[in-house]
Amino acid sequence: MADVLPLVEARLHTALGEPDARAAVTFLGTDRIEVLRFPASGQEGDVVRYATLGMSAQPMADPTAALADPVKGPRAELLLSVRAGVADTDKVLRPLAVLAASPQVEGVIVAPGASLDVGEPLWPGAPFTSVLVAEPGGLVEDLELDAPLDPVRFLPLLPMTPNEAAWKRVHGAPALQERWLNHGTDLRDPSRRSVPLD
Repeated sequence: MADVLPLVEARLHTALGEPDARAAVTFLGTDRIEVLRFPASGQEGDVVRYATLGMSAQPMADPTAALADPVKGPRAELLLSVRAGVADTDKVLRPLAVLAASPQVEGVIVAPGASLDVGEPLWPGAPFTSVLVAEPGGLVEDLELDAPLDPVRFLPLLPMTPNEAAWKRVHGAPALQERWLNHGTDLRDPSRRSVPLD
């Protein structure tokens, strides 16, 4: 079902423009994952976006299922938006590929509200080692595929500090997002501090 990926890449180009860089990572026993970098442009002139390409080649399988369905199941790619020129965020390519490979490697289903942790800073000096998976549909619309295939959803990632990740585990994703909103948190600032959590 590799023919899904050209459609996914075309949807990314339509929504985000032409990428100015791409990197490919292959992990043992998994399909190749690419990460595309879309330069800052348009209304948000200082925001650079990174998108995975390859995660949606296969559906994500329920980890409790005895056999993975090769056709049915959720499909997704990951999106990260950060302000350009503040930190060396291009080093996020490998961590993003690790997250995109996690459904194949660990048998997890990545869905809105989930936390994903790479266990190290997302880029050099980053105050974040994990991300919150946000709701799709804002930046890049879902890509409908022919039945019986599920649509490909483009899931935004919101970097979390370790304190925010711990707080989210207790209070839930909606509560953390509400706190970010109430404090006017710039979630695209690659060097932002943790939101007040007391």
